Amino acid sequence: MSPRVYLDYNATAVVRPEAAAAIAHALDVGGNPSSVHAAGRAARALVEQARADVAALIAAPAPTVVFTSGGTEANALALESAIAAGARRLLISAVEHDSIQETAHASGVAVEEIPVDRSGRADLTWLSERLARWDARDGRPFVALMLANNETGVIQPVAEAAELVRAADGWLHVDAVQAAGKIAIDSRALGADTLAISAHKIGGPQGVGALTFGPRATLSRRQHGGGQERGRRGGTENVPGINGFGAAAKATLQAISQPVDVEEKAAWRDAAAQRLKAAGAVVAGEAAPRLPNTLCVATPGFASDTQVMALDLAGVMVSAGAACSSGKVKQSPVLAAMGLGDLAACGLRVSGGWASTQADWNRFVDAWLEAFERHAARRAPAVAGVS
Repeated sequence: MSPRVYLDYNATAVVRPEAAAAIAHALDVGGNPSSVHAAGRAARALVEQARADVAALIAAPAPTVVFTSGGTEANALALESAIAAGARRLLISAVEHDSIQETAHASGVAVEEIPVDRSGRADLTWLSERLARWDARDGRPFVALMLANNETGVIQPVAEAAELVRAADGWLHVDAVQAAGKIAIDSRALGADTLAISAHKIGGPQGVGALTFGPRATLSRRQHGGGQERGRRGGTENVPGINGFGAAAKATLQAISQPVDVEEKAAWRDAAAQRLKAAGAVVAGEAAPRLPNTLCVATPGFASDTQVMALDLAGVMVSAGAACSSGKVKQSPVLAAMGLGDLAACGLRVSGGWASTQADWNRFVDAWLEAFERHAARRAPAVAGVS
């Protein structure tokens, strides 16, 4: 039996060996990083080295990196800090991750969605006009715009949006969880006031993330306790997880500094896309700049869950572009926001990573084409009967 193929890195990446070794080392070190004895100092040294390595991945000053339990908490810390600072209306893109959407709508303040075009890119004309008529009673403008979409891989015009937000004296939060490790990130050049990333998307462990903040952002501690993370987040630091995060960040930075590696991954994706398009699939966001590892396709009449299950039976692991509940397919809000209509229930996300190979992508396409052929054969009699 052929080994299973894993092409779901956007959900969680395969753990890098450097990260696994770093986690094991931290467990051996032991100690609470807040303790002043030798074991505590050794643990503190691991945390601070990891902070420097994570900061380097996103070109941020190390003292501005706050470790969290993951990307979700990092996003929430930014939104809730902005509200604590007086924001009474939040502008969030229509394709933001659920951790942004849910936190915003549960916050008790007004929320407006920034529309996107058919490629999934934020409408900056809309944003400019909305900021121009901002009501001072809504406090300082807050805008959330992800760097790259988790479903389609579409890269957003963050630097251009930052210029608009800064001109309005606003706060721009960037969810870079999906972009980290796949493209180079300079949080300051992007103009982000806060920016979130997560370890398990880059080959680190699950359960640890980070938020970096600039001089125009004021963080408010939402998790109280001791004075950890320079008083910005209470609770003993997850030293093994943080050390694994740092090791993954260091390895990732080295990898993405090699343009050949990035171009090769994009070529594998594009070759797969051409074969699927020939069978009738539509590539979501094809006209926009995208992450080199991510392919999102939607095929008329070929439901997301049907595709995922068929591929899993063939030994290929990918994700649906739409979530399933109680046996029913729900439309992908991302694809729906892009105006793809019924195709929003037919999305499939394929995402490679640091350990993926061209053979993995080829096997995925072969399995998909076989599944699609069976699906088309089953539909043909039904269609004939209707006609």
